[in-house]
Amino acid sequence: MVDPVKIAFERKIIIQPIADLLPTKGLPAGVRETVKYRRIAASVAEVGLIEPLSIARQKGGGGYLLLDGHMRLDALRFLGATEAACVVADDDEAFTYNKRVNRLATIQEHYMIVRALDRGVPEEKLARALNVDVKVIRQRRHLLAGISADVAELLKDKPVGHHAFQKLRKMKPIRQLEVAELMVSANNYTVSYAKALLATSKPADLHKPDELKKATGLSAEQMARLEREMASVSEDYKELEASYGDDMLVLVVASGFIERLLSKPEIEGFLERRHPEFLENFRAIVQATSLDQSTSA
Repeated sequence: MVDPVKIAFERKIIIQPIADLLPTKGLPAGVRETVKYRRIAASVAEVGLIEPLSIARQKGGGGYLLLDGHMRLDALRFLGATEAACVVADDDEAFTYNKRVNRLATIQEHYMIVRALDRGVPEEKLARALNVDVKVIRQRRHLLAGISADVAELLKDKPVGHHAFQKLRKMKPIRQLEVAELMVSANNYTVSYAKALLATSKPADLHKPDELKKATGLSAEQMARLEREMASVSEDYKELEASYGDDMLVLVVASGFIERLLSKPEIEGFLERRHPEFLENFRAIVQATSLDQSTSA
């Protein structure tokens, strides 16, 4: 019988005095000047605390540890609040909590804005809550205009910036999908990468190829060469991606075997005396594999 999934938080949201919350880290100097902080403060001031603070009971009693929401807590204090809505976690490690958090992707933000506007929330109020200009709200409302439905589905949970979508919009649907797949494969969603892929697109794959030629300042011959180089790099990347899993499996098995060998003092001593260069390489392999596994854990 499969064990039931354990809920990591208590079911009820509690209202807790801010004075009883003990931060687990300090905010960096100058954080109040950052865009992220100003957006959080504007949201708290306009619509209140949307996402409760994550806290854990201190062992031995006496107050709560704040696991997540340090900026929100600081904004509440700055606004003169004395209480905050909180969810109580079973684990008192902030790392465990934050590892499970998925941040809002650009397309998800678009859907949220569209839903709020459809429900009658004024553009001005949304702009104040997100600490942006009303023009930005209008731009994000139409984020997917001219974007293929397949591309929107592929990138719905990816950190693609608004400017990258502007580059995608210049392409026809088939090319949009090709570029989106390349971005996912390379795990690169920057506007620079999108711009490079746009520059290497064939004129037939663009809505207005003449504008691209003027923007890049490249001749037809230079564009063709750049296109060939990008296609070659993409092909090499796909081949590397296809063989990565098998290569990693071989590396892990080999590393385990080498680690067992080096655990025997006789073998390690022999290598150190006769073949120190082999021993150094073997240790590097074992260390690199253990670091890779600890990073992905």
